[in-house]
Amino acid sequence: MKLMAIFRRYGWFGSFRLACDMLHTRCLFPRARLVRRPAYVRGAAHIAYGRGLTAGVGLRLDAFPRDGATQACIEFGDDVQLNDYVHIGAVESVRIGNRVLIASKVFIADHNHGGYGRDHHDSPQVPPAERPLRHAPVAIEDDVWIGEFAVVLPGVRIGRGAVVAAAAVVTRDIPPYAVAAGNPARVIKRYNFESKAWEPANSDGG
Repeated sequence: MKLMAIFRRYGWFGSFRLACDMLHTRCLFPRARLVRRPAYVRGAAHIAYGRGLTAGVGLRLDAFPRDGATQACIEFGDDVQLNDYVHIGAVESVRIGNRVLIASKVFIADHNHGGYGRDHHDSPQVPPAERPLRHAPVAIEDDVWIGEFAVVLPGVRIGRGAVVAAAAVVTRDIPPYAVAAGNPARVIKRYNFESKAWEPANSDGG
């Protein structure tokens, strides 16, 4: 009965592809629920997977810890869902909490080629690939929802239950239970637990 429901939903070709994806998952990602092919993983020894990971097609994970470090620099909590073409790159630390939902074509990185302000000012006369990597840890807490085409840049913490709008560019911390949008992303709403409603951020001076 369950098989017939799968055939009705995906068709014969889709069902065959799903079966191949399940076999691929069991062999390469045994703790995951489903990782669809193709998936591109570099530095697999430096990635820690929680239980129940679900990933769409085109997942790309790049984990290259600096200075010979051996610990995981990409870490997933339990029941994380990644949609198609999510790209996560880390040389220090990207931590993703439990039940995080990430839409398609989201980019998350803890590093840049060169520095462009604040403490570092690398010369544009140096080819980008030769500029030193500047890095800072990224933390995405439990129950965060990140919309399509969003970008999360180094040194950012996204608080529990926060929502990042589609196409937002996150350059600084987002507090828990807030909605952030824009480029650069800014908080536009906060959840009021007393009224049980999302309210404009400026309604409480935020």
